[in-house]
Amino acid sequence: MSEPRSTSRHRHRRTRTGLAVGVPLALTAAGAFAYGITDLGVLGQASAAEAVPTWAADTADGFASVNSLGQNGTYGGRGGKTVTVKTLADLEKYATAAEPYVIVVAGTINMNPVGKEIKVQSDKTIVGQGPSGHIVGGGFFLGQGVHNVIIRNLTIRDSYQGIWNDKDHDFDAIQMDGAHHVWIDHNDLRHMADGLIDVRKDSTNVTVSWNKLSDNNKTFGIGWTENVKTDITIHHNWIRETEQRNPSTDNAAHAHLYNNFLEDAPNTDIGSSYGNYSRGATKMVLENSYFQGIKNPVIKDSGAAVVQRGSVFSGTSGRNESGGTAFDPKAYYPYSLDKAADVPSVLRSGAGPRADIGTTAAAGKAPAASTKAAATTLTVAADGSGQYRTVQAAVNAVPANNPSRVVIAVKPGTYRELVKVPSNKPHVTIQGTGGSRKDTTIVYNNAAGTPKPGGGTYGTGGSATVAVEADDFQARNLTISNDFDEKANQSIDGHQAVALRTAADKVFLDGLIVSGDQDTLLVDTAAKDKLGRVYVSNSYVVGNVDFIFGRATAVVDKSVITLKKRWDGTSAGYVTAPSTAANRKGILIANSTVNGDVSNGSFYLGRPWHAGGDASLDPQTTVRNTSLSAAVKSTPWTDMSGFSWKDDRFAEYKNTGAGAGSASSNRPHLSDAQAADQEVADWLAGWTPSAS
Repeated sequence: MSEPRSTSRHRHRRTRTGLAVGVPLALTAAGAFAYGITDLGVLGQASAAEAVPTWAADTADGFASVNSLGQNGTYGGRGGKTVTVKTLADLEKYATAAEPYVIVVAGTINMNPVGKEIKVQSDKTIVGQGPSGHIVGGGFFLGQGVHNVIIRNLTIRDSYQGIWNDKDHDFDAIQMDGAHHVWIDHNDLRHMADGLIDVRKDSTNVTVSWNKLSDNNKTFGIGWTENVKTDITIHHNWIRETEQRNPSTDNAAHAHLYNNFLEDAPNTDIGSSYGNYSRGATKMVLENSYFQGIKNPVIKDSGAAVVQRGSVFSGTSGRNESGGTAFDPKAYYPYSLDKAADVPSVLRSGAGPRADIGTTAAAGKAPAASTKAAATTLTVAADGSGQYRTVQAAVNAVPANNPSRVVIAVKPGTYRELVKVPSNKPHVTIQGTGGSRKDTTIVYNNAAGTPKPGGGTYGTGGSATVAVEADDFQARNLTISNDFDEKANQSIDGHQAVALRTAADKVFLDGLIVSGDQDTLLVDTAAKDKLGRVYVSNSYVVGNVDFIFGRATAVVDKSVITLKKRWDGTSAGYVTAPSTAANRKGILIANSTVNGDVSNGSFYLGRPWHAGGDASLDPQTTVRNTSLSAAVKSTPWTDMSGFSWKDDRFAEYKNTGAGAGSASSNRPHLSDAQAADQEVADWLAGWTPSAS
């Protein structure tokens, strides 16, 4: 944008961001064999599979395998129909049905409302199709008497509401109250508003295995009952960047924990307060686990028991307790132990969703007419362990006019480079493969006024760290940043510094951090008369001046918009600056949170950008069903460059929080009828974003 503004250098604040599942190593060899993935054609349709896949015969080990309470082991929906679902309606339909089902989740399903927990009934297997099954903004609830349930190979994430020790939003990934015979296996659970797993009210015969549990305050709570009844096995789980309940086990009759990896990584925002906790009258057996950097790795109440053997404690501190008598797990079920020293490598490679669970075709078979092969995958690693050392080198390797999806899998690290995806390379996905979106960062520091090597300056659009000009682009599980230092460059005229610029249609940005100061996220179109739809979900957008701007039809959904102070420590700014063409949709912020470490009443929600003084434009921003902090001004819209916001399209609908306000001439609200035409689906106009 051409209007000069004073802004601030990025000042890192403590934020707790979510994680996203990485690309399994098996996918990098996708060309060696085909995974048969049902192609339903119409998103949301469910269909019965022709044959029961081999993985559907898998049954639980541990206490979930024990014959008790009239249930002999845990096998889920085996024997029922296998259905593939892509919508919330279909998932809920089959999960709550009385009859058994094997339910394959193919793609990302967003919970509505945020925090929704589907009430799963007995005899169900709910499994992600390879690594693609994501449940976003909610989870599952297993009530009294529900039994024989398998939840497997899913990523359940991002119901976090911006409050770290959240007492108001009980938005768990998986909660059970009085359930029995439950197997939770090979999932990625993270960034929820309350707990990742809650096993409560005498729930028993539970096995939790091979999961990634991360980026949360309360990880895994067991008990909350006076009865000493719960039998639970917890093995081969990778627990990292979590604070408490790792797990907390209260009044469990038998708790068997083995081969788990608890990691408190250095230099992260989240620190452990304790590791395994044996509470009340719990009897716990702890074997061959690995504790890395954990504070108070093992603690117990005076009436509880912990029998320890074979674990490794590296860089731990504080309480490490054992005592009392427990039980012999082999009296209940067979099991074998991995060496404790091998646990970190075993879990880094094996925990979480797998490519060979939830897919139906056998290796070596060519896909039938109703299936499609997995995407081509190119790997990037700065240390040389991938096919390419830079992201741009991998983009350059994508064939011009490629007809199908190419995934650029970027290993953890910081990539200081400029990346451009040209218009003749559609269907590209850039995906970080780390445990957290913070693990993989693409960053550069050009600003609008930065001199170019050949003369002139970059200009606002040219300053972008990542520029996307190709349709059907996707990015997920990484950070894209512009770290231009405004304080050190006060002599430069033009501090606009874009992190990510899109100038294409059907751009899907999921699970990202997009960080900068001025003009962080530029949502543009290829030309003024071209449609450019952008869908941003489950992400963080960070900035201070006009930091979501442009002429695209853009949705920011289920995300956190983080307000930053300027380089000189002052608080003042604008969230959006739309430059929408007449008769087009502009910027929609929905189901999100606007907050930040800034002064109350210091930020506008937006102002109209008539780029180049073009009076024919009709800028639009709608903010609806969003939590607004006190940082938002009571009159949230303002003029720009001689153009009045009242002549354009700015409105709110059913926002909440300290920064929300009642309707007035200076704060227009949509009517219910108007809001019905300003839903996310209206913005996307027939396009349904789906992870691929």
